[in-house]
Order: sequence, then structure tokens, then C-alpha cells
Amino acid sequence: MSFWMVKSEPEAYSWQQFVKDGGTAWTGVRNFQARNNLRAMKKGDLVCYYHSVSGKEIVGLARVAGEAHPDPTASEGDWSCVDLAPVKPLQRAVSLATIKGDPALREIKLLKNSRLSVIPLTAAEFKRVLQLADTKI
Repeated sequence: MSFWMVKSEPEAYSWQQFVKDGGTAWTGVRNFQARNNLRAMKKGDLVCYYHSVSGKEIVGLARVAGEAHPDPTASEGDWSCVDLAPVKPLQRAVSLATIKGDPALREIKLLKNSRLSVIPLTAAEFKRVLQLADTKI
């Protein structure tokens, strides 16, 4: 199993809307590195849901429900999306400030490439996020 983080501005598509919808195709990714990360996702992989721009915190956990397929929102180019389903909200959101201040997360790609919308996480990083969120799977 692999671990990931997806980012969305809560004004565009919030965790609450994602839960209400019961899942979604994660469309609209137009960065080659993020697209390749989508293509590497496997059904059952766990995903941290991060509110970017406003909020700047990990708020929930999702699961890859369907592997990469062509993004129906792309009018041109070779773009992919995956299907995500909500698992549960975090007991306590994990803020960007907390992530920046935690030595165990100093190498997390969120800090190294902050503009990337789909980010791989190591098993240790994922475990640490769950610890900080006081959340169990």
C-alpha cells in the first residue's frame, strides 16, 4: 500500500463537500509530476485530504476507489484522474505550521514542492500525520 496527499482549496472543493458527495473523480490536475503521481495510485491506497490556500491543514482521510483513467475534463493532452472515496475526518486537523515544526516531517514533499497538488507520502510520514491528528485507521 502507498500513501498520498491531495490538495484542494476548500472554496473550490472542500472535505465537507467531498463527504457529502460520497466520493469524486479527482479531475483537473494539469501538472505532469502530479499526473504521474495520480497514475501511480493503486486501488486501496490511503490519501490525506489537505485544504490549501485557506485553512492550510490536513482535514481527512480518503481511499483510492478507482485507479487512473482519462480525465474527462481535459479538452486536450494526456491527463488522468483517479476516483477517491472518503474514509473519515481527522480527529484533529494537522496544520501546515504543525507540519513545518515537526522534525519527523521535515522531508515531506508538501514543504519541498508546495505547489504540487498530488504528493506521495512515505509510510513514516503518513503514520506521523495520524499521530498528530490523534486518528487511527
